[in-house]
Amino acid sequence: MKRALILTIATCILGATMAAAQTVRLKDVATIEGERGNQLVGYGLVVGLDGSGDTQQAAFTVQSVANMLQKFGVAVPVAKMKVKNVAAVMVTANLPPFVRPGSKIDVMVSSLGDAKTLQGGTLLQTPLQAADGNVYAVSQGNLSIGGFAAGGGGGSVTKNHPTAGRIPEGAIVEREVPTTLTDGKSLNVLLSNPDYATAASVAQAINAKVGAGSASAIDAGTVKVAVSDPANLVSLIADIGELSVTQSTVAKVIVNERTGTVIIGGGVKLSPVALAHGNLSVEITTQTQVSQPAPVSTGQTAVVQQKNVTATEDSNKLMTLNTGNTLEELVRGLNELKVTPRDIIAILQALKQAGALHAELEII
Repeated sequence: MKRALILTIATCILGATMAAAQTVRLKDVATIEGERGNQLVGYGLVVGLDGSGDTQQAAFTVQSVANMLQKFGVAVPVAKMKVKNVAAVMVTANLPPFVRPGSKIDVMVSSLGDAKTLQGGTLLQTPLQAADGNVYAVSQGNLSIGGFAAGGGGGSVTKNHPTAGRIPEGAIVEREVPTTLTDGKSLNVLLSNPDYATAASVAQAINAKVGAGSASAIDAGTVKVAVSDPANLVSLIADIGELSVTQSTVAKVIVNERTGTVIIGGGVKLSPVALAHGNLSVEITTQTQVSQPAPVSTGQTAVVQQKNVTATEDSNKLMTLNTGNTLEELVRGLNELKVTPRDIIAILQALKQAGALHAELEII
């Protein structure tokens, strides 16, 4: 089992090393400045729940229902209302660029009070605002939960997360967000992962396609492209988006100590170092025995617990890594040591502290 885990990691490493030498499309690693989405948020009510809505403890839900009914000419004292079929929710959405009024976007709905589940609920018309306070979309519709919660007689069962769901195409865009891609003379290409070598490669590829001097790398994350004909801006962006560029990446090792996940990118080098890793395990077992007195004696029957302590230490070999050793060679050596992914995390941290690991070690 341990060896299989390490071999899986080794396969991922080899795949990453091979991918690092390949070219990618510019549109897959960069965007055009001004081409961005906007976050929307709104407060609403989900109705039609089967007794699984907010309780009276959620005062804002009761007040919201009272305010809604008052708009329809129905006045009900808040103290006499029961809202077990209603839940207060927050509605969020991402407004993509270039959408027009009348377009539809997906929305996420999350419970704000103490509702047990939103299954079977319907979101009432909810305005969605941006950070500037303006309403850009209006949402309404039936929720898709993708899970359930049920219980009775002291038992319950829950699948996925029943207090959050989504409404596909549940919001209609009411206001357009102006998008400016160029000042009439140039546009900026923004790299998703800023890198000087990648920026230089992008500028070189654009100059070869559009013409010498058309593009220049301003910094590690921005390439400026001249726009000779603003009327053909879309064609220009489409052409440069299909260009093949070489993406250079920083050698990095990402470790998640909570899950024992280790992701090692290509290009990582090691300095000369000797490595050994051993495990010490201590096992304590308790056996319960009954002590029975001899016949015709004054003793009493007693329960005696006998404890056994066993200590086991693995005897691992000392592995030597020479100058320029790659991660493939390191993983092959770790296979010989038969270490687990969690052991690899400790080894990588020690290598970094010793100055033998030439890569960014990021712990998440």
